[in-house]
Amino acid sequence: MLQVLKESVEYLKGKIAGFEPEVGIVLGTGLGGLVKDIEVVHSIMYSSIPNFPISTLEFHSGKLIFGTLKGKKVVAMQGRLHYYEGYSMQQITFPIRVLKALGIKHLFVSNAAGSLNKDFKKGDLMIINDHINLQHESPLRGINDSDLGPRFPDMSQPYNRNLIAQGLKIAEAEKITCHQGVYVAVTGPNLETKAEYNYLRIIGGDAVGMSTVPEVIVANHMSLPVFAISVLTDEGFPEDLQPFNLEEILETAAQAEPKMTRILSQLISNL
Repeated sequence: MLQVLKESVEYLKGKIAGFEPEVGIVLGTGLGGLVKDIEVVHSIMYSSIPNFPISTLEFHSGKLIFGTLKGKKVVAMQGRLHYYEGYSMQQITFPIRVLKALGIKHLFVSNAAGSLNKDFKKGDLMIINDHINLQHESPLRGINDSDLGPRFPDMSQPYNRNLIAQGLKIAEAEKITCHQGVYVAVTGPNLETKAEYNYLRIIGGDAVGMSTVPEVIVANHMSLPVFAISVLTDEGFPEDLQPFNLEEILETAAQAEPKMTRILSQLISNL
C-alpha cells in the first residue's frame, strides 16, 4: 500500500506544482456542480494517475480538481468509485488515502440517497450523523499498516460533531430543509425490495445508498475529520414504492445541488 500510495502522490505533486490542498471533497451522483464554484488551478483525469481506479459510470466524470473555494485550497473528486463497479474496498478508498497524503485536514463527502424516514422527503438534504454498514466488507480488511492508522480504529464518532452542528445552523439560516440521520450503506447496484426497505428502516436507517461508508471508515482510520451530506433523491416507503427512474433521480439531485453547495461552501469557508 505505501509504495503504490507514494507513486500516486509523487505523480500528483509533480503535476500540481507546489499546490497544497487543505480540504478534500467527494462529489456524489449528480452532484458535480460544486466544481463551478472552485477557482480551478489544476484538473487531472483519474486515468492519468498511477494506481488510481477509474470511474465506470457515465455520469461520473472521473477528475481530480485542484483549486480555491471560499479562500481555502481544495481538491475535489469529481466522480467517485463504488463497490458495485467491481473494485475492491481498498481500491475505492485508495483516493482518500491519496488526498490525505497530499495534505488535506478535513474531508467533505456528498451522495445521492433514498429516504427511509417518512419525515424526510425527496429533494430534502440529510447530514449524516452515523451509519450502518451492510456492504459486508471493510476497506481495512487485511494486513494493517500502522503508518496509515491503527489496527482497530475507533468509530464512536465517525462524523465530526462540530461540523454537523455548523451545517445544521447554516441550513437553518439559509432556510434549507436539512435533516440529520443515519445512512445505511448497501452494495447495490440493484435497488431494494419493499421488504428490504422496511428492514432498513426497522434497524435504524433514515437513508440508504451505495457509497460513502468505505471512504468514511478509511478517513477515520487516518484520523481525518469527516462531514457527509446526502441529497435525498427518492423515497423508499414500502406502502407507496415507485419504480426506480434514473433520470428522475439525477434531475432531483440537480435541483437540490445548489442547496447542498451553499452548505458545503459556507462550512469550508468557516474552517
